[in-house]
Amino acid sequence: MVSAAPVVPVTGGSAVPRIVIAAPASGHGKTTVATGIIKALTDRGFAVAPFKVGPDYIDPGYHALAAGRAGRNLDPYLVGAERIEPLFAHGAAGADLAVVEGVMGLYDGATGEGELGSTAQVAKLLGAPVLFVVDAAAQGRSIAALVHGFRSFDPEVRLAGVILNRVGSETHRGILTDALDDLGVPVLGTLRRAAAVSAPARHLGLVPVAERRAEAVEAVAALGALVDAGIRLDEVYRLARTAGPLPVAPWDPAAEIGPRRGAKARIAIASGPAFTFSYAENAELLTAAGAELCPFDPLHDEALPAAVGGVVIGGGFPEVYAPELAANEALREEMGRFVRRGGAVAAECAGLLYLGKSLDGLPMCGVVDAEAAMTDRLTLGYRHAVAAAESVLAAAGTRVSGHEFHRTATTPSAGSPPAWHWRREGGPVTEGFAGARIHASYLHLHWAGAPSIARRLVESCGVLR
Repeated sequence: MVSAAPVVPVTGGSAVPRIVIAAPASGHGKTTVATGIIKALTDRGFAVAPFKVGPDYIDPGYHALAAGRAGRNLDPYLVGAERIEPLFAHGAAGADLAVVEGVMGLYDGATGEGELGSTAQVAKLLGAPVLFVVDAAAQGRSIAALVHGFRSFDPEVRLAGVILNRVGSETHRGILTDALDDLGVPVLGTLRRAAAVSAPARHLGLVPVAERRAEAVEAVAALGALVDAGIRLDEVYRLARTAGPLPVAPWDPAAEIGPRRGAKARIAIASGPAFTFSYAENAELLTAAGAELCPFDPLHDEALPAAVGGVVIGGGFPEVYAPELAANEALREEMGRFVRRGGAVAAECAGLLYLGKSLDGLPMCGVVDAEAAMTDRLTLGYRHAVAAAESVLAAAGTRVSGHEFHRTATTPSAGSPPAWHWRREGGPVTEGFAGARIHASYLHLHWAGAPSIARRLVESCGVLR
């Protein structure tokens, strides 16, 4: 049984015990193990701070459900490596333990940019031990060669233990543990093949918690029970405590924004099942810049919150809810009136689709001159982008690092001013739509990487009545 030990705070830094959950590749069970550990330890009375490496929005939702506190992202590409430790210290404040779920394989990061954005890079920045999850369903003694290769590839990464996933039998487990004993890597737990807990998935991964909350609560509880029975949580906690203090001050949104110039604004934030993608720090930066945030649900609310001067519409799955969004004609028409009256609008990905003329043939708000439709092609990847025009989100020439992840495509009218431009193989790319009072794009941004975005948006918002 694990008993929560007191955490001794370190001035100017973070002494929160922490562990990184990694794997050889996607599909080995990182989310199962990470979410299960978070839930099992939370149920034992721990305050657990959950994190996810990379630009994922959906896994942090399950982490948050398991922990009872916000799931946060640590992405060196989006925010800069120098912000990883401060953001971690900010998100882990008051926690007994932090669990960081990795992305893809341990050493996989931004294409062509070495370790940038990888789980390995984040583990090194945090000085955290790595718990390695391996799908052993089709492996025997060769597992030792796989673990040895990952452990020795980068000596600065401390691969400190293994979780065996999808083990077929006690005999199979013995073969695997004997091989790893010879290697000197402890096995901290085993999950059997027949005990798998699954969560519904669709074209962009798992279904977000907000779309299936009752089922998600049940699935997370099952993951906690599965991990509690199969993983030695006392050893996981002991391992997490081997991470030393981080000599950094926690990230502070007010310090990032700087002195306010008297800007005050009410900003409507799209929420509900269709618009679930958001980084917690974006809202914290808006608040620090002087915004009062007012949530609304485009599926059901027929009007924007009263007296707002700006609207933020983040990512999600509007293609799944296109009929319901189209049916809410009152709000679609109000969005049009809001833009015509000079309201400030910032939208990304799902927000772009909602603002367009149509989505899969169904009418949307019509404030962006584009048609959108689902395709068979996944657009995915990091982007170094430059703002192509002045907008409520960025000054022309502003440089940002973002991420695209969608299966839809838009067909803009000729002459539509773009939001961003960047370069990739094959030449320059222009993307999105920008105007004096609107910015709509597929590009997802973590505003901690460009805090001026929040300040500019708040200062752009007047009060419209």
